[in-house]
Amino acid sequence: MKYFFIGIAGSGMSAVAQYLKGKGHKVSGSDRKFINGGSNETRQKLEILGIKCYPQGEGVLDSDTDFAVVSTAIEDTVKEYKAAKDGGVKILHRSDLLAEICNANFTIAVAGTSGKSTTTAMIFHVLQECGFEPSLITGAGLISLQNKGLIGNAFVGKSDILVIETDESDGTITKYKPKIGLILNIDKDHKEISELVPLFETFKRNTKETLIVNLDNPLSKKLDTGHNFSCLDSGAENYGYDFSQDISGITFYSNNQRFTLSVIGHHNMENALAALAVARIFKVNDLKTAASLAKYEGIFRRNRIVFNDGKIMVMDDFAHNPAKICATVSACQKISKRVLAWFQPHGFAPSRLMKTELIERLSEILREDDIMIFSKIYYAGGTVDRSISAEEFTEGLQKNGKKSIYIDDRNLLADFLKKTVKTGDIILLMGARDTTLSAFSEKIVNAVKN
Repeated sequence: MKYFFIGIAGSGMSAVAQYLKGKGHKVSGSDRKFINGGSNETRQKLEILGIKCYPQGEGVLDSDTDFAVVSTAIEDTVKEYKAAKDGGVKILHRSDLLAEICNANFTIAVAGTSGKSTTTAMIFHVLQECGFEPSLITGAGLISLQNKGLIGNAFVGKSDILVIETDESDGTITKYKPKIGLILNIDKDHKEISELVPLFETFKRNTKETLIVNLDNPLSKKLDTGHNFSCLDSGAENYGYDFSQDISGITFYSNNQRFTLSVIGHHNMENALAALAVARIFKVNDLKTAASLAKYEGIFRRNRIVFNDGKIMVMDDFAHNPAKICATVSACQKISKRVLAWFQPHGFAPSRLMKTELIERLSEILREDDIMIFSKIYYAGGTVDRSISAEEFTEGLQKNGKKSIYIDDRNLLADFLKKTVKTGDIILLMGARDTTLSAFSEKIVNAVKN
């Protein structure tokens, strides 16, 4: 088949495009991020795989193109979209295409409002290390795959086992019918709880063989079918205990087997237990799973330490909802005297949705000396109600007696941190959607390391 992806640089789109190319299909695409004459790493890596890329508006849909693939972000006014429609090319939403791929394989689908990318990566890594030769379609790049020159969010293995990350934010989670499903948690993120719960209930009904549920999350616990994992309930089949953490990572036990991973945070124990539950379904013994997880290298912008000179540390993280932000801050608190945490909210609608909860939860965990910093809300364009400011987060925390400041222009953050940071501090940088955040973290490192 011949596919043309409109918006191919998106993490979900590029992953499916790479998978189809690896399966022998003809794939090309366009994206507004591809400017003629400019350098784009995603474009370069796609073209190395033989996927021809164009700037959006200049893409060529040949007469023999079978499918034009779009995501929720693509409007029908885009030139390639109109060309596909006028030319009679069938238009597929990415989620419908992924659903077809999912239903044609032995698919393990990871769902939840937090931890999906990490758990998907851990499951893929363990199965790959143990010889199952799985494929992967996910939203974040695995460091192990990036080290091979790949984008890192897709891989084509030799078996029919496929590990995917599902998305509840746009409701597409309801389209997948995996053999094995995982529900990690259900917390307010892009939608209200009342909207989220029915989506996960449908995902539960659609899971064909085994649904694995995190008993530690009150809402996901209600969907338990008897296959579960827990950090708290010692009666569960897949449970963890004796958690500890230091600068090098975490350690915990399950069924008397010791597990060690070079990532931080109690939430990563939960993610690892989810991967362990899947490994046990595949009858991988715990010793092999432990050995595999010890080699896990992590994923891009998840608890990623970008600088550590033994005095101060800088961490870059994708956290963007109350549960993720507080989990990451808590993890950093355990290995630092003080956390200087900066967050760039990833949109006006999400900011409005999470404002009250984020202020409440941060007020519960921030220590006396910790400082929470906010900058201007990231604006990706389009028509949206912009009647909220990130400064309202700072004001809310200050009213609750917590140290918080608002720096409207994030380019001024480096000067503030350079003057403020002390030995024993962790600088934690958080945010999503904005593709410049990784480069921004490097700017912060250069400012504070001297």
